[in-house]
Amino acid sequence: MEFDVATIYQSFNQLIWPLFRVAAMLMAMVIFGTRMVPARVRIVLSIAITLMIAPNLPAMPDLDVFSGAGFITLIIQLGIGLSMGLATRIMFETFVFGGHMIAMQTGLGFSSLVDPASGVQVPVLSQFFLLMATLIFLAVDGHLLMLKILVESFYSFPVGVDLPVVESFWSLIMFAKWLFAGGVLMAISASLSLLIVNITFGVLTKASPQLNIFTIGFPITLIAGLAIIWLTMSGFFTHFQQQYLRTTDMVCVLAKVEC
Repeated sequence: MEFDVATIYQSFNQLIWPLFRVAAMLMAMVIFGTRMVPARVRIVLSIAITLMIAPNLPAMPDLDVFSGAGFITLIIQLGIGLSMGLATRIMFETFVFGGHMIAMQTGLGFSSLVDPASGVQVPVLSQFFLLMATLIFLAVDGHLLMLKILVESFYSFPVGVDLPVVESFWSLIMFAKWLFAGGVLMAISASLSLLIVNITFGVLTKASPQLNIFTIGFPITLIAGLAIIWLTMSGFFTHFQQQYLRTTDMVCVLAKVEC
């Protein structure tokens, strides 16, 4: 059996360029890019996805990986994949930030644990919101949609030395504001309710100075906070849907895909 060097080189080009974009997205994307997923698993998964989609992708440019044009193309592919994965991570960090705000207001902030995904300490409530958002994301096949957009990006944004549109990355920077704005919108109802509770305690302290506010204030605030969290959980899916649609539109803008 004879092997043609040109055929092998062409097959190598058909695989190596999509691999960079796929691997970069999985490295930055939520779920796949967490510390819970070993690097070897991400590498094997990236290669497996590339092998599955490569036959259906357009022809890749005949570029030497070790040339100047090849290096620029490599950086571009990594930038596209990282930006698409980062957009999904911003969406999930919204729930962490919102849970942190509510936990600080309700007195649940002291109850924290190490997030296995990021390796930092976060309140248990933030971890609970993140877990719920992850389960909903998987239930609605959000990970498959992101991979579908990634595949379509090879047609709308083919591999080459053409630089990405600056407006696309600027849109990603502006999209990062939803990490804070989305968290505030998620926590504002609970924060306002707890503010009313604290104002009530202030009035009681003024009316009855002998009342030990530290003895009864913390347990009542904690109970009220848990009740408010339970009442506001009905809007969790609505908030997730808004963030999900916003993130999908952002990923489509980065990939130059019509959604």
